[in-house]
Amino acid sequence: MRRRTGVHRQTPQGNQGAGWGYAWLGGWVGLAGALIFFAPASWLASAVLRTSQGHVVLAGAQGTVWRGSAQLELGGGSGSKDKTALPGQVRWQIQPSWSGLRIQFNASCCTPQDLQASLAPRWGGAKLSVANGLSNWPAALLGGLGTPWNTLQPEGLLKLSTQDLQLEWVEGRLRVVGSAQVDALQMASRLSTLRPMGSYRLNLTGGQVSTLNLETVEGSLRLSGSGQWAGSRLHFQGFAVAEPEREAALANLLNIIGRRDGARSIITVG
Repeated sequence: MRRRTGVHRQTPQGNQGAGWGYAWLGGWVGLAGALIFFAPASWLASAVLRTSQGHVVLAGAQGTVWRGSAQLELGGGSGSKDKTALPGQVRWQIQPSWSGLRIQFNASCCTPQDLQASLAPRWGGAKLSVANGLSNWPAALLGGLGTPWNTLQPEGLLKLSTQDLQLEWVEGRLRVVGSAQVDALQMASRLSTLRPMGSYRLNLTGGQVSTLNLETVEGSLRLSGSGQWAGSRLHFQGFAVAEPEREAALANLLNIIGRRDGARSIITVG
């Protein structure tokens, strides 16, 4: 007597169930892809606000996370009412890559050419590589950052240039490679009737120990100083002194920007 071989046959109902399962899976994958691809620019604005602790605001963000525009504002942080806005719009374009994100940024008022950078994840941190570039920013924008900038209300032009600049954060520590330079030109303040007070240069130099140096290019208010990073904290000490014939016009400013020590003010950060 021959034994009957058991053969499992998929019923039409079984095929239909599997088909519905694949359809649901495909639908969810498509929805997730759409949410990522068309994520609104407001999501990026919220992330920037949170990461900067309220100091950088992308107001009225339009478009998507990957390609959008907004008005850039600097604020005094959580709970502060201080805020200044950059004239015109800023625009960005973010492209995912195998190594991270490629970022292109443009400010209609301030970037003769688009600024470009790449952001790559690292174990316990991230690395930001900035392409060599040049941009010009109104110093008045700093007034929105709160104390002491809201008191100083600086005026003038900030000329920023970068050279092979890389910023790497690992377990809360900042490592800098390359350099950046800020030329603060024809600076003035509401605390002084002297206009301009002078022009200054700030140099950031990376290495085993990242350093920051301040010097006076020209002017009646003489600024100098140096500092370095320890972990993610900057320790800086500088000095401000007025030319003898300009001491009266700069007295209020010298009293605010640092601790008075005779004719000079001592500026300490960290």
